[in-house]
Amino acid sequence: MIPEDVLSSMEMIRDSARGITGQDLTRIRKLRYGSPGFDRAVWSEICALGWPALRLPEDRGGVGLGLLPYAALAEEAGRALLPEPLIPAVLASALLDGAALEAHLDGARLVIPAWTEARGTLEPAGDPAIRDGKVTASRIHVPMAAGADALLVVGATQSALVAADAPGVTVITDETQDGGHVAAIRFEDTPCAVIAADPRPALAEAALATAAYLLGLMEGALDMTVAYLKQRVQFGKTIGQFQILQHMAVDARLEIEVSRASIEQAALQWDREGPTPAAQAAISRAKARASASAMKVTRDCIQLHGGIGFTDEHDIGLYLRKAMVEAARFGGPSQHRARFARLKPVMQEA
Repeated sequence: MIPEDVLSSMEMIRDSARGITGQDLTRIRKLRYGSPGFDRAVWSEICALGWPALRLPEDRGGVGLGLLPYAALAEEAGRALLPEPLIPAVLASALLDGAALEAHLDGARLVIPAWTEARGTLEPAGDPAIRDGKVTASRIHVPMAAGADALLVVGATQSALVAADAPGVTVITDETQDGGHVAAIRFEDTPCAVIAADPRPALAEAALATAAYLLGLMEGALDMTVAYLKQRVQFGKTIGQFQILQHMAVDARLEIEVSRASIEQAALQWDREGPTPAAQAAISRAKARASASAMKVTRDCIQLHGGIGFTDEHDIGLYLRKAMVEAARFGGPSQHRARFARLKPVMQEA
């Protein structure tokens, strides 16, 4: 059971999110395949609401809420296909300190973390080579890097904060299916500030937040699809009256509800225990399920829309495109299933 005070916080967060995200996807279409891929004015509003500080304790300038309210926020962001880099920014907040953190939280200086150097890994990269205040390292799959004011080169025990326009920074971007981008970045003797922090708890929270984003994405896709089934007429009646289509819609709803239960259980366990192996396993289970379910639900929603669902002019395709990107972010189903298998004995003992 979710405690009443947590439910109250979640509803407050949801209301706050709906005021920013809305349900109009026109803005999402306008931002696709452009640079930086999101709206800095909207990002300023997000910072003013304190979203990047949601998980930080109050003594660090944060809001001090649990992982479950954060998941509720990410869910609403997913429902609206929010392109602003909320989850990477929250990850950066967990690792930053001092003036850099303050500027990041108030929206003056957006910091994007760069944490992986190999495809398919769930662990942070090794510590970057730092000497005489300069860093040399490579990172790949850095989300929305073109919009960053600074980059945080994340290592296993220490990280390097660098200005995005600092000498020695080479950024190569690739477009993603949803209209955003990821970057491969090379840092060569780049001036930096060193930050000592263990990124693993923050990366686990980012994985669960991404699962929650996928949950909201599924809900948005199914809501749009159910509305279409009630409107489209074929053979003299709305297609929602055909039993086979009803069964597909019910299956999609079941996928969503099972994902929701898994995400909420993992968040509650994390809030109760902290970053224990059992809580890590619960997060991997939730992320694996949400990633797989999001791909199935959005594909089924495309099919339920018929021919128009396969055209880019219909908004239902935006959900599938976003799912294709987010399902792999912070670890795809196969990586998280493997981690869950390793940690499952510890989870059972707990």
